[in-house]
Amino acid sequence: MNNLGVWILIAMLAGIVVGVVLGPAAAALKPLGDLFIQLIKMLVVPLVAVSIISGASTLGDSKSAGRIGLISIGYILLTTLVAVLLAIMAGELFRPGEGLDAGRLAALISPTADAGTAPTLSFWETVIGMIPANPMQAFAEGNILQIILFGLFLGFGISALQREKRAKVVNGLNYLLEALIWCIERVMYVAPLGVFALMADATGTFGFSILWQIANLVWVNLLAVLVMGLLVYPLTLLLFSHTPLKTFFRAMLKPQIIAFSTASSMATLPVNMEVCERELHLSKQTVGFVLPLGATINMSGNAIYYTLVALFFAQLYGIELAMPQYVTIAILSTLGSIGQAGVPGPTLMVVAVLVGAGIPIEGLPLLYALDRIFDMVRTTLNITGDAACAAVTDRFATTK
Repeated sequence: MNNLGVWILIAMLAGIVVGVVLGPAAAALKPLGDLFIQLIKMLVVPLVAVSIISGASTLGDSKSAGRIGLISIGYILLTTLVAVLLAIMAGELFRPGEGLDAGRLAALISPTADAGTAPTLSFWETVIGMIPANPMQAFAEGNILQIILFGLFLGFGISALQREKRAKVVNGLNYLLEALIWCIERVMYVAPLGVFALMADATGTFGFSILWQIANLVWVNLLAVLVMGLLVYPLTLLLFSHTPLKTFFRAMLKPQIIAFSTASSMATLPVNMEVCERELHLSKQTVGFVLPLGATINMSGNAIYYTLVALFFAQLYGIELAMPQYVTIAILSTLGSIGQAGVPGPTLMVVAVLVGAGIPIEGLPLLYALDRIFDMVRTTLNITGDAACAAVTDRFATTK
């Protein structure tokens, strides 16, 4: 369904109208939304696990690229972590999810949803708790953080196999991922119905207050993206590359426009490579390795979005986050953005972050209609980060 985004937008608007007209009676539509949520939950664990294992098995190949692989991956991990910390600061400073009547919040949460209590764990208990004593138990319990860490470890193990053996396993993982993506695409056919029901219920219960909350998330997300794109990335270029900032931003205007309009890093990749080689004068070797890798795993814009959505819903439901939950959100947002490759849209990884931090996901479809806006913004940041990574890597990993 190529125009799914249009139908979701129409469903959101229709849900708002129905919610305003029916008022609290619109709560009768909520089971339709709960059905959609349950379908998403069904696919979260297998999709996250397979995509992380598949991505890590491919990522391990980068060791063959020597210094270029080491520097570029290090840059991606560090800047993604910075993006997550920036999002946490923005979320806590502006608190976009606050403001609704706490006594009425239960209307957004199904009776079976967990309330997201903050565990009181020490630092080492938190670290040890990330490692599954029994991976099968982690899968059964839906412990997303343990699943991701196990998936990364297994993926790197697969990447260490002989080329012939590795190719067979990776191909099998990719086929399984294709099958899971097929399932997700079919579930998304009912997304307009789910969004309609949940938006009608939320609007009927809270009126236009819920819409203002979503608008707050949009501008806080945009602010964090601008700081990352106009301050953090330029600072790394200034300190660690030979590329002048004025030259960089003038050259990046064309791929940024394409990224914003298509919301696709892969669609922007050929233009980004051409700009980096011809206008930024980076080596063909660096560009040929870093930009395709970056288009796959360098997703700082996604990491910002995941983190802010987690904080948004924690604040919306009045959940006080403790340090272990902040650590979980930071790790899941960082690793989840890297594992984004092959997953259709950010929704499932957002679910993974929310579930891992013990935050209810019932209100997540309220954001679906605006996903195209979020996607255009984060993709623009992602491809800017790819080019910045190439410029930094080119200085230290190649000789001219």
